[in-house]
Amino acid sequence: MGKRIIDILKRKDVGAIGIGAMIVFIAMVLVAGIAASVLIQTAGNLEMSAMRAGQETEAEVATGLAITDVEGHVDTDEKKIDNLTINIKPRAGSKEIDLEQAVLEISNSSTKVVLTWGGSNYYANVTAGAGVFSTTSVFDVGNTQFGIIELEDADNSSIYTGPVINRGDLVMLTVNAHECFNKLPARTDVWGQVIPEEGAPGVFSFRTPASLTDEVYDLY
Repeated sequence: MGKRIIDILKRKDVGAIGIGAMIVFIAMVLVAGIAASVLIQTAGNLEMSAMRAGQETEAEVATGLAITDVEGHVDTDEKKIDNLTINIKPRAGSKEIDLEQAVLEISNSSTKVVLTWGGSNYYANVTAGAGVFSTTSVFDVGNTQFGIIELEDADNSSIYTGPVINRGDLVMLTVNAHECFNKLPARTDVWGQVIPEEGAPGVFSFRTPASLTDEVYDLY
């Protein structure tokens, strides 16, 4: 009789151990499931971050502005340059560039100014047969703004309410050198850059001619 009771107790212990093992196994499965869920979520977040970083890097590398020409208009009475035009276009493979968000930095060695677009009042289309410096309204900007003259825009992406340039577009930025620098005399070193919202800036530098006897000069 005593031996049978001992056997029954042993069987009960085995049952308790089995239940405990099952609880531990279920807990391990739950922990593994939670860990797997966290890993999957983390992997998804990392993938999204990597894609975003890749797109931003691609935009920074591919997008940018190119300076094709800089011209100056001379005040023939004072023999100093009173207005400037800076020709810009998107680089090859560049995304669209919103000039409303662009910044133009320009210096004459003693003064540096930072200019932003002056708004729709300082936007014009080039007039056939007329010189760009005859479009006086876009040069009436002060020493904190630049104007825009549209030269080429096949798809009409750049308009007076939103100057956005893309492949094949060419525009001029206008600078009032009289307001910015009290005009530019002969033999003056000038440099600057047009900085888009994203991408590489267009950089330029030039030295004004030794003698300013003509009305318009190609400076860059």
